[in-house]
Amino acid sequence: MSVGHVQRAIESSGIPTVGVYVRSFGHIPGLMGVARALVTDHPMGRPLGAPGDPQRQMAVVRAALELLALAEPSIVDFPEPWHSAPRPD
Repeated sequence: MSVGHVQRAIESSGIPTVGVYVRSFGHIPGLMGVARALVTDHPMGRPLGAPGDPQRQMAVVRAALELLALAEPSIVDFPEPWHSAPRPD
């Protein structure tokens, strides 16, 4: 919930924010009234994706940054399901 408090404080000063939440805490943004949130289907501790999966991490970051263009409060689900990091060859 700390993330939501920080988001609201920053937003109140006029700076747009977006939080990335894992599904386990996907209900928190709505309860806290944050402006923008991206909810991923990732396990706790991995909101951006698995370690060693920079492509997935960048996809999540890009999806989150796209939410900054939205004027209305929005809670959006990241469209791709969780998968483990690809194994090195």
